[in-house]
Amino acid sequence: MPAETVPAGWRPALARSIVLRYDRIRETDLLLMPERAVRLSGEAGRILRLCDGRRTAEQIVAELAEAFPGAAVAEDVPEFLARVRAEGWVL
Repeated sequence: MPAETVPAGWRPALARSIVLRYDRIRETDLLLMPERAVRLSGEAGRILRLCDGRRTAEQIVAELAEAFPGAAVAEDVPEFLARVRAEGWVL
């Protein structure tokens, strides 16, 4: 999904029915939903932890770009946010 589907000024937050948890046994982040769990890969959990409804998508990108200089954060993070928004995981 293209990055332009992420609205300017959008403040992403996890949907109320979804909980983000770290599974110590599997050493990975999980999204827990009614009747479903999704194992997150890579930095997805880190991105979703920043989706607190206070930060804009642009602020999330800037914070991650600072933490990961040289990474393709400006392209990858908006695309990821657009995908999880389409899934209904973030509002």
